[in-house]
Amino acid sequence: MRALQYPVGIIGAGAWGTALSTVMQQAHGDALIWAHEAEVVAGINTDRRNHLYLPDIQLAEGIRATADITEMANCRALMLVTPAQHLRATLSAMPKFSKPLILCCKGIEADTQLLMSDVAAEICPDNAIAVLSGPTFAHEVAAGMPTAITLACGDKAIGSQLMKLVATPAFRPYWSGDVIGAEIGGAVKNVLAIGCGVVDGAGLGLNARAALIARGFTEMQRYGLARGAKAETLAGLSGLGDLVLTCSSENSRNFSLGRGLGQGKSAAEMLTERRTVAEGASTAPVLLQSAKALGVDMPIVEAVCALLSGAANVGQVVEALLSRPLKAER
Repeated sequence: MRALQYPVGIIGAGAWGTALSTVMQQAHGDALIWAHEAEVVAGINTDRRNHLYLPDIQLAEGIRATADITEMANCRALMLVTPAQHLRATLSAMPKFSKPLILCCKGIEADTQLLMSDVAAEICPDNAIAVLSGPTFAHEVAAGMPTAITLACGDKAIGSQLMKLVATPAFRPYWSGDVIGAEIGGAVKNVLAIGCGVVDGAGLGLNARAALIARGFTEMQRYGLARGAKAETLAGLSGLGDLVLTCSSENSRNFSLGRGLGQGKSAAEMLTERRTVAEGASTAPVLLQSAKALGVDMPIVEAVCALLSGAANVGQVVEALLSRPLKAER
């Protein structure tokens, strides 16, 4: 039975979705992944590679790709691995499967300021919803390197079942009941990673990067607590853990975008040239808008927005940040 072959179906075959298909194959022997692009389906099924999004990883024979989303009907749970701004359209277009949805995208919906779990609950009110978020580079996960991650679900019993479905010896989920905190950590860190990339690209040094990570984490905490997140979640894998990873390596799409900004490149040109999505670019303006509505001060996020929009250059935003009033650290 296909239900036994594919306990978890993966919707979205970018780098992260493809990496998760390797985890599911390792966990269960087989994996089913849905891709929008016909060439991705053909590449996975014929060449055992996702040539567009994860070309360096040889995929196991047990991984099968499909362009027919109705095949997901027999899976016990579904991972949604679409870009954050496409989640609503994806959920609206696909059949209403009666199974848990594990959201693997990180962001805030631009038009509504809703978190991904809120979008999913609005479109699929009868489905159990969980969030998978944490420090994960797709190529390392696909290569079987040790990874720890948060699986957040308000229902602990369902969360425990889902952890058993996705866990492998190298892929270790930790349950959290704080869905909001897990989502906010993943969304905010993408914006801060752009800022760290700017620091690197502009040659401002490691001291400046460390300061930005620390002060950026303070901004994440302010915003997260204002939206109902728990402090311990923000200090865990899906918050601080993910922040440290994405702010420290060019393997982060958001960091590499920021690095280009720091070198004087145009955000519009870089985003147009990319096939992969740097979620922080679309999250930054809506995050700033939401923070202002809540009365939360996020000067680093504001600086990133100014750079992305072209309203200021690197020298101007650095001067603005360094000339802020001296105050106690908090």
